[in-house]
Amino acid sequence: MTLQIQLHSLGFPRIGAQRELKFALEAYWRGEASLATLKAQGARLRRLHWARQAGLDFWPVGDFSFYDHVLDMGLTLGHVPERFAGVALDPLDTAFRVARGRTAPTARGPHGAPLPDAPAAEMTKWFDTNYHCIVPEFHAGTTFELDASRLVEQLVEARQVAAETCPPVEGRPQPRPVILGPVSYLALGKSKDGSDRLALLERLLPVYTRLLQTLADRGVHWVQVDEPILATELGADWKHAFQTAYHQLKACPVKLLLTTYFGPLRDNLHLAVNLPVAGLHLDAVRGREDLQPLLNLWPKHKVLSLGVVDGRNVWKTDLNATLDWLEPVAERLEGALGGQLWLAPSCSLLHVPVDLDTETDLDSEVKPWLAFAQQKLQELQVLGQALREGRAAVAAALQANQAACQARRTSARVHHPVVRDAVHEALGAAVSSTRWGQRQSPHAVRAQVQAQQLQLPLYPTTTIGSFPQTLAIRQARSEHKAGRLSDAAYQALMAAEIERAVREQEALGLDVLVHGEAERNDMVEYFGEQLEGFAISRFGWVQSYGSRCVKPPILFGDIRRPQAMTVAWTRLAQSFTHKPMKGMLTGPVTLLNWSFVRDDQPRADTCLQLALAVRDEVLDLERAGVRIIQIDEAALREGLPLRQADWPAYLRWAVDAFRVAANGVADATQIHTHMCYSEFNDILPAIAELDADVITIETSRSDMELLQAFEHFDYPNQIGPGVYDIHSPRVPTQAQIEQLMRKAAERIPAERLWVNPDCGLKTRQWAEVIPALRHMVAAAQALRQAHAVQRAA
Repeated sequence: MTLQIQLHSLGFPRIGAQRELKFALEAYWRGEASLATLKAQGARLRRLHWARQAGLDFWPVGDFSFYDHVLDMGLTLGHVPERFAGVALDPLDTAFRVARGRTAPTARGPHGAPLPDAPAAEMTKWFDTNYHCIVPEFHAGTTFELDASRLVEQLVEARQVAAETCPPVEGRPQPRPVILGPVSYLALGKSKDGSDRLALLERLLPVYTRLLQTLADRGVHWVQVDEPILATELGADWKHAFQTAYHQLKACPVKLLLTTYFGPLRDNLHLAVNLPVAGLHLDAVRGREDLQPLLNLWPKHKVLSLGVVDGRNVWKTDLNATLDWLEPVAERLEGALGGQLWLAPSCSLLHVPVDLDTETDLDSEVKPWLAFAQQKLQELQVLGQALREGRAAVAAALQANQAACQARRTSARVHHPVVRDAVHEALGAAVSSTRWGQRQSPHAVRAQVQAQQLQLPLYPTTTIGSFPQTLAIRQARSEHKAGRLSDAAYQALMAAEIERAVREQEALGLDVLVHGEAERNDMVEYFGEQLEGFAISRFGWVQSYGSRCVKPPILFGDIRRPQAMTVAWTRLAQSFTHKPMKGMLTGPVTLLNWSFVRDDQPRADTCLQLALAVRDEVLDLERAGVRIIQIDEAALREGLPLRQADWPAYLRWAVDAFRVAANGVADATQIHTHMCYSEFNDILPAIAELDADVITIETSRSDMELLQAFEHFDYPNQIGPGVYDIHSPRVPTQAQIEQLMRKAAERIPAERLWVNPDCGLKTRQWAEVIPALRHMVAAAQALRQAHAVQRAA
């Protein structure tokens, strides 16, 4: 029996090679473009992305989203939060209201009335990635009702593109719808009334059944069903839910490809192999350990799909090394087992940039080591041809790939002896208990010293760091990069923007100021540009959420800090005010997790290199007279392994890295850190172990839900729970902020509370920022007065 090798993709980047989707979304939200124009741009991008995947046997359909695929699945299931129901809108406007709290100003409700704002749905990280998904909201009475229009419309589009642009029928890619599976959908959501989410499975499965039948009625043969929670630890009730769900769905007249990714199946392997589906996708990049046990269990009648190209990182696949383990797998499937082998990236290519060929200015030594989404699909084709026809058929491609991989392994820029010596010195000590990671005194002592020096009021107010990146700032940066604006002129413009940010904060009455970060393009890329060991792309954008895109720097070698990175700008900002000015840095764990990181050494070693570089910057800021230094670790939680059994090892080296970066300062220097949009309740002991003097965290979208953990955990240091959602254009009222802070004060003494937004303000407009911060400052003043009255009584 000849083994059938087929190629497919689990998903493609949505935003466009030039961020076309971002700009179309923002134009619509500003009221500058119509909904029809936005939809037309989405259709153009889908056609382009399908054309880019023409070499595959299957195209993903439904992976494109205008905002978030989890939210899209909710709309397909007729499931939106109750506060957004009851208004007849285009589904896109409904999606935007759920995600942002509002839609475009041109969208209207019944009888043309303006749509009222409402709190946006909660947002969290998509497993251990930097992509944010919308959290489904459940309660005991939640119901579901099918709306398959989005998938059906895209299916019609994909078939038309295939007919117009691809070879004759026998070689034409088959459009394959992609949906989020029912068990993962329930697992990703939250119960708002304490009810059991799994109790909703009985209502949910008939809607999935109707969806699959609808697709079958339109000639669909295969449907990709994503169940990424199979890579996590599952209780017996969740495992039973998988059995219940897929034994019910097996009656549907379509073949299901059950896809898992982001990690190994481990103890869920038997469950996944034995579910009644036609095929199973295994992440063979992060879950290679599953492969041999899986083959021992594999039934002949099922399709095995292997993710053989890393969909999470930008390094070239070592094609020869991959074939070394893949060829025996193919031989075994062809011989003893028979059947089909499909090859794909490990997960959706959502997490990597679109096309390396657009990078004309990228470091010429580093570029040949890389592969973006388009190049990963080309790698897939080489692997497929090698398995079908033998390595000789692709000898030139394999030889070029081997040369690039070998050049990376032997490059003198990857390994630096001085950095290695510093890391070995730090690793040779117990970081948390030596000069590398220990503050001079406990927090209780430091707090007294800092209070005397800073003289801050009760409920001190501050912001997280950034202020709006205006059109003028972005144009100046673009002109400077293009060489049309001199260094002196650019620095003068940035200095003026920093002074404006300081003056605005003084006028508002904030207690601790920031310089606004006008000079920074991104909180990670800015530092990557100044540290040796990083390369910076021009078009390496990936989606973070909605229209928010980030351009992760490429961490390819040992890290060194040639010179101070932030001191001059912070000094300048301090010269404009007598109030305390925070120094603003990105922490080592976030620099690691929000970069494309080298894969040739343990991440812990790379993180310690970053920590040593940040430590040098912290000490330079302190020597410059900066008395409050914020070291953001927004990505600490998202770096957690998917399985709790693997958490302790990660948290040990992550906490140690932060302590190395932060704890070389004197008692009088106040260290802040910031974390956002993740579930922190289960790692509070590790957060406390960071020993930051002040931590600021996101809590407004969850209505201070996070602080419930403080009923059982006595957090020893100061904390600023975010009081308004900066990812929504809604301006909170003073009363709303006061209510949230009163909730916080029920669990944390007022003397240890700060008042601040959820996150940085760079994505907002000044017209939104000023009134929001004015309300925040007024709320803090009202809380102080109420506290004084209470104390006097």
